[in-house]
Amino acid sequence: MRLEKLDLNLLIALDALLQERGVSLAADRLNLSQSAASGALSRLREYFKDDLLVLQGRSMALTPRAEKLVDPVHSVLEQIRATIMVAEPFDPATSDRTLTVMATDYIFEILLRPAIVACAVEAPGIRFELVPIIEHPVEALQRGRADILIGIDNVISSEQPSALLYTEDFVVAGWQGNPMLQGPMTLDCYERLAHVAVRFGQATSSYEATATRLRSVARRVEVIAPNFSSVGGLLVGTNRIATIHRLLAVRLAEYLPLVLMELPFELPPVRESAQWSSRSANDPAVAWLVERLKGIAKQLRSTSGAPPERNGRS
Repeated sequence: MRLEKLDLNLLIALDALLQERGVSLAADRLNLSQSAASGALSRLREYFKDDLLVLQGRSMALTPRAEKLVDPVHSVLEQIRATIMVAEPFDPATSDRTLTVMATDYIFEILLRPAIVACAVEAPGIRFELVPIIEHPVEALQRGRADILIGIDNVISSEQPSALLYTEDFVVAGWQGNPMLQGPMTLDCYERLAHVAVRFGQATSSYEATATRLRSVARRVEVIAPNFSSVGGLLVGTNRIATIHRLLAVRLAEYLPLVLMELPFELPPVRESAQWSSRSANDPAVAWLVERLKGIAKQLRSTSGAPPERNGRS
């Protein structure tokens, strides 16, 4: 398919360059060498009579002309994929697809690590790219930055297909040497002790921070961690505590001197769901991975004592 000097392959390269805003990342996304991606950019610059990508400091930035092309180009390609191109048969045993999953480090450790190990047996050629949740994750999913997004209800969108994986509650974790943790956790103790909390980006707080605030439970946060996995190490040797997912807390306590205690107040469990864009609704590779994630999640529920699951959207 060719439109004057702009064929479909060059349009796909343009979309990757606009989405990734860099030659190296676009090359990785397209499974091309960096020189091949640079060659595509040169031909696109010639076609549009515009630089499209320019060096700005240590990174690349889109020109005004390129900014105007981002959504139209992506939309055109999505329409082509949905209405013209016939999906290739998917066989996990022989596929060499790259599947990108966006999630928190907690999900990487608890769910994706065992899922990828299990998938290696059934699908040895499939590659996985794990990327952290960024601001506006659903928009990133729609733009093709990930095949699957895994998150809680306030992360995913009701306008895109999704499937509930599991629900989980929280516990209080603290250092075994903390003298304040020798008896049952009380609300007074919870509010008097200093806390370690997690925050993503400049404005995104974790679920437990929002939930405790809505229940008027006071927390004196002394340390803000950039991810869930670092919380356990920040508790050891201190009198601080943290409110963290039960499954992660149990995992951390396997190799850190932590004591786990039940919350002194009721905190609703979180629902972890997998979401994909509507354009991937008929993608057999995405459907295959979602089913494998459901299977691993079911095993987690059966061994953790987590709250029973409820029906999710699909």
